[in-house]
Amino acid sequence: MVKLFGLGSEPVTGILNPLKKREYRVTNRLQEGKRPLYAVVFNFIDSRYFNVFATVGGNRVTIYHCLEGGVIAVLQSYVDEDKDESFYTVSWACNPNGSPYVVAGGINGIIRVIDAGSEKIHKSFVGHGDSINEIRTQTLRPSLVISASKDESVRLWNVHTGVCILIFAGAGGHRNEVLSVDFHPSDIFKIASCGMDNTVKIWSMKDFWSYVEQSFTWTDIPSKFPTKYVQFPVFNASVHSNYVDCTRWLGDFILSKSVDNEIVLWEPKVKEQVPGEGSVDVLQKYPVPECDIWFIKFSCDFHYNAAAIGNREGKIFVWELQSSPPVLIAKLSHAQSKSPIRQTAVSFDGSTILSCCEDGTIWRWDDFSNSNSEAA
Repeated sequence: MVKLFGLGSEPVTGILNPLKKREYRVTNRLQEGKRPLYAVVFNFIDSRYFNVFATVGGNRVTIYHCLEGGVIAVLQSYVDEDKDESFYTVSWACNPNGSPYVVAGGINGIIRVIDAGSEKIHKSFVGHGDSINEIRTQTLRPSLVISASKDESVRLWNVHTGVCILIFAGAGGHRNEVLSVDFHPSDIFKIASCGMDNTVKIWSMKDFWSYVEQSFTWTDIPSKFPTKYVQFPVFNASVHSNYVDCTRWLGDFILSKSVDNEIVLWEPKVKEQVPGEGSVDVLQKYPVPECDIWFIKFSCDFHYNAAAIGNREGKIFVWELQSSPPVLIAKLSHAQSKSPIRQTAVSFDGSTILSCCEDGTIWRWDDFSNSNSEAA
């Protein structure tokens, strides 16, 4: 569990003046196309591919390799057969044998599971009634992915067998679009979701875990699997007063972002005896100026030492997460970067930051603070 020191009863707000400055510089800029890029993500599932990343925009999924000296090499690209598809999210997963998958979804509500080895579609998941806003992978069981949708539901899938295992929706579910979702890093039963109803919800799969295990050995057609509904979360939180479009676990704490120009770190205090009820202790706030439009997502390195987030002016703010009060370690800007940054990706060790923008560009920033940096 992440430990933060010096926390009082009042939340601590960070200062927008870098205290431990990291010297990130632009080492590459790619124009992928004219359509907006909504997501970029490194592959943290397999150590062989830590420097490989994927982007989505329009009906295209592209896989790249970050090389030394700022070089970005294109490895492969998948173009959906539907020209009107617009992918909003992408995640890495794998089958039980370790073969890497790229999982993407968007406006059509269809999840495409692409086998990166064969460069072919492995599965297509149809189930959501509207567009898909985010897909995340369970790092402890990377055949499991979870999807957040405009249809007000969250779904758990097995990418190997094609089974929809659980649907998180119903009486206690979200009352508007679900914009973001995340697996707990160590408690395999827990997920968190957030959306346009201004809430963050914590759900438990513990009572349904036998169905999760069953999904790995399912040999019949996926539609015959006894998909179960999880109608009630174990915790509801109203930390923000507007849309919540990104949430990530930080140990047992939660980082969440709304359109109110800040990321908030808070602790959910769940009443085990009374599901859905509890209290929230807001611990820290990380300001992000000009971040008042929705669907801007932050990202973290593998060990959650730092978080990077862009804004609508094309600037990036990098916050150190393992400190209190919050420490801004870099504020990145470039004269030619003016388009809203929809998502960032931080490399395994934090030495590289990628951003994907509404104008179809990808920016690569490398850390030159250490003269031994690979990018130097």
